[in-house]
Amino acid sequence: MTTHLKIDFVSDVSCPWCAIGLSALEQSLGAVQGDIAVEMHFQPFELNPQMGPEGQDVTEHLTQKYGSTAEQQAQIRETIRQRGAEAGFTFKAEGRGRIWNTFDAHRLLAWADVEGAPGQQHALKKALLTAYHGRAESPADHAVLLAAVEAVGLDRARAQAVLASGEFADEVREREQFFSRAGISSVPAVIVNQRHLISGGQPAAVFEQALRQIAAEAG
Repeated sequence: MTTHLKIDFVSDVSCPWCAIGLSALEQSLGAVQGDIAVEMHFQPFELNPQMGPEGQDVTEHLTQKYGSTAEQQAQIRETIRQRGAEAGFTFKAEGRGRIWNTFDAHRLLAWADVEGAPGQQHALKKALLTAYHGRAESPADHAVLLAAVEAVGLDRARAQAVLASGEFADEVREREQFFSRAGISSVPAVIVNQRHLISGGQPAAVFEQALRQIAAEAG
C-alpha cells in the first residue's frame, strides 16, 4: 500500500545547499517510489531580502556576512560542487559571481503553485536553481525568469503580467512570515506532513530513511 505524504520544501533560489537538498530528495523519492507518494510545495525563504537590484559580488558578500576569506570560500565551493555531483546537480565551477534579490523568483513560484499544472512549480524551481547555480544567470533578471517559465511550459505572457504587477507579493511575504514564526531560520528545511522537519542539504540516504520512518508512523 502506498503512503501519501505532503512536503513543504522551504528554500531560496540563491542557496546552493537548497539545490543539493532538492536533488538528493528527488533521488530518495525515486528509491521509495511505489511505497511513498509525495505532494510537494515549494515555500519561500529569502536569505538576503534587503539585497538591492544591483546585487553584490559573492566573495564580498560572504566575507561581510560570515567573515570568510576568498580561500575558505573556494574550499567551500569545491565541497558544494562535489556534494552537488553526488546528488546529480552540476554547479558552475567558477561559482555564481554575484548575489541577487530573489523576491520576484519567489512570486513566480507562488504563481506556478496556484495556476500551474501538477509538477510545474517543481520544474520551475529546478530551472531557476540551474539558471543561477549552473549558469550564473541572475534570478533578479526578468528575462532569465521568463526563459525558465517558458522552458517548463508555463504561460510566459501570464508570468510577464505577474512580474509587471505586485501579484503574489503579499502571499510570498505571508508564507515567509509563517515559516519564520514556525522556527525556520535556515534552509533548506523539508517539512513533512506539517510536523516533521528534516534540516539541511542531506544525502539521499538520509532523506530516504526519514521518509520511510515517517511513512511507517503515518501508516
